[in-house]
Amino acid sequence: MPRPTCKSDLLEASQVNFAKLWDLLEYVEAENITTRLDFSDGPKRKEAHWARDKDVKDVLIHLYEWHQLLIAFVMNNQAGQAQPFLPEPYNWRTYGEMNISFVKKHEKTTLEEAKSLLQDSHGRALQLVESFSNEELFTKNIFGWTGNNTLGSYFVSSMSSHYEWAIKKLNAHIKNLYS
Repeated sequence: MPRPTCKSDLLEASQVNFAKLWDLLEYVEAENITTRLDFSDGPKRKEAHWARDKDVKDVLIHLYEWHQLLIAFVMNNQAGQAQPFLPEPYNWRTYGEMNISFVKKHEKTTLEEAKSLLQDSHGRALQLVESFSNEELFTKNIFGWTGNNTLGSYFVSSMSSHYEWAIKKLNAHIKNLYS
């Protein structure tokens, strides 16, 4: 599915990809695929996330926490409280450390809790998308707090594109188990 460039595509891609992710989670549970994620045999998998996430829960928590970033970013800036997307002390060069902190923060979170948190945050993020017009989402310089990006690009990155990432990761895990 191409990267969304309008509100209707953003909503559709987010809902379709979330449904695909959920179907994959149901498959994982039905097949009792509860082993730890291990991608160490993949020489092409050099990005930090391949080693960071140890189980399905970590992947879901990652999505949930990025929803939280998105929601706080939008809500606070709309309320006149200037806030960057990434919280201090992180920036786009160090956000990998932030992602590691999410895993640590949720060490005691169960898979069921992670699924519930993610479902709730996905719903809240969809409601936020609905609250904006197409122009507000996909026209540059509508909101000063989005910098050189459109507001929609933050939603795409935190929702539909991030769901695609999670689907690819879980599919790679399944493939590893059956190869």
